Amino acid sequence: MAGKVRVAIAGVGNCASSLIQGIYYYKKRQNTNLEGIMTEDIGGYKPWNLEIVAAWDIDARKVGKDVSEAIFAPPNCTAVFEPEVPNLGVKVRMGKVLDGYAPHMKDYPEDRTFVLANEKEDELEDVVSVLKESQADVLINYVPVGSEEAARFYAQACLEAGVSFINAMPTFIVSDPEWAKKFEERGIPVVGDDIKSQVGATIVHRTLSQLFLDRGVKLERTYQLNFGGNTDFLNMLARERLKTKKVSKTEAVTSIIPGGISWENVHIGPSDWVPWLKDRKIAYIRLEGKLFGDVPMYVELKLDVEDSPNSAGSMMDAVRCAKLARDRGIGGPLYSISAYTMKHPPIQYPDWQAKKYVEEFIRGERER
Repeated sequence: MAGKVRVAIAGVGNCASSLIQGIYYYKKRQNTNLEGIMTEDIGGYKPWNLEIVAAWDIDARKVGKDVSEAIFAPPNCTAVFEPEVPNLGVKVRMGKVLDGYAPHMKDYPEDRTFVLANEKEDELEDVVSVLKESQADVLINYVPVGSEEAARFYAQACLEAGVSFINAMPTFIVSDPEWAKKFEERGIPVVGDDIKSQVGATIVHRTLSQLFLDRGVKLERTYQLNFGGNTDFLNMLARERLKTKKVSKTEAVTSIIPGGISWENVHIGPSDWVPWLKDRKIAYIRLEGKLFGDVPMYVELKLDVEDSPNSAGSMMDAVRCAKLARDRGIGGPLYSISAYTMKHPPIQYPDWQAKKYVEEFIRGERER
């Protein structure tokens, strides 16, 4: 019988809220049909085996609160599908701000944006100490897009504490050979970078692009326009924070096209913030190509999803695979689960192949 997966979280936003709600939602339903779960059993670990043991945030409405309360505090606005999250006995600590707060965020109503807490920030040694004392297995990095320094701050803390790092954000750490080597040398399994939702814009776009390829259709032009109403989209109004995000989302699609596609014929990235959408995300995707006889064709679709539960579906598998790797004494980037659940993994595989490799990893037939 597998034990608990002890999880720390940096950034108690909508994605954290959905993940934590999911632990208790599926715990109630563990003896029924677990619809919505990508993989029910990973090395004996079920979704309800996750236990939150530490958390950091920088918002005044979350710092000092029990995690069970903080996940429902503003500006979180995701769907509440499990309101009965018990008191976890884990207080949200004041994180290190660094570049985690974009200046333009202060210009918006408090219920829509971050409100910086006036508390003493945890330094690196504080985070390392908490990770060790809480006996965390993994830390999930949910800091905002563009928080390059903050993401590396928590990655360094994991290195020093011997804790696995799961990078849900588009700061290139697990896919950076230098960082990957540091974790591998210390025998710490890591997963990243930039979470790929269960059925989100990236996986749909990749699947359609693969369909063109498999059926002999030349993909000539494509775009993906995304907008939503949560703080992620508000944060991304600062275009200077989007460099790695655009690279991550674009390469997730173009990496499966032999020979690639010229920059002028592909546009993938965030578009705008529409407050009333809250945690809903809408994506418009278009692919143009030529089929038999060089006759033109196009596919155009609209995807409308609740963004954060979509992300949590993938994260539930990433966390448990990281724990399984720890149990097996495996260190460094986990290539299979990273390719399956992340947009910018160290190695890109077609999604069907990534799924096959994850299944082999779970059975112990593949090391990473």
